[in-house]
Amino acid sequence: MGLLRAGFVGIEMTADPRFAPRVVRLAVTSVVALGLMFVLWSVTEPGIAPIGIALAGGWVLMPSVLVLSLRWPQLRYALVAPAGLVSAALAAICLTDVSATPAARAGWLLITAGVLFGGLLGAWFWFRLLPVPARLQHPFASGRLTLIGIHVGLIVVGLALVSISACSFLVDPRTTTMSPDAIGFRSAAWHFLIPD
Repeated sequence: MGLLRAGFVGIEMTADPRFAPRVVRLAVTSVVALGLMFVLWSVTEPGIAPIGIALAGGWVLMPSVLVLSLRWPQLRYALVAPAGLVSAALAAICLTDVSATPAARAGWLLITAGVLFGGLLGAWFWFRLLPVPARLQHPFASGRLTLIGIHVGLIVVGLALVSISACSFLVDPRTTTMSPDAIGFRSAAWHFLIPD
């Protein structure tokens, strides 16, 4: 099995038009997925401002850098910043989430694992920090798509679990043991959705 040396610049870091649709899909996906994470955190875990700021920062920066990188591919190295913000925020949610339901805790852990795994894949395949096996060299190689599928699957299942928990919080925010601020936020959201 051949290995391409670390530091080799692949198609992912170039302006090659064959890779542009993947970058556009990633930008759109990041808007949706990171937006959902921010909204779900706002509903289930509000109150720790730095977490919200980091999630919002990642939500804005990730698609922005991806879109700008279509013209300036070297900007893709800057994806480390939003990825770091989101990863730190998710780790903080997992470490401070003492009052969430078991489903929400499991969901945040799965989301965090999926995001961290995606970051490792990006560092490996895009930045070539480690040698890449020849069979994973092509951006659409079946082995690479399998790894991406695991990354996406972890996040999707995690988002589903946290969404279920968020819906139960919104239905009756008084049943939670969250802080008064969090309960007030949920009550306001519930009354906004279904006014008296």
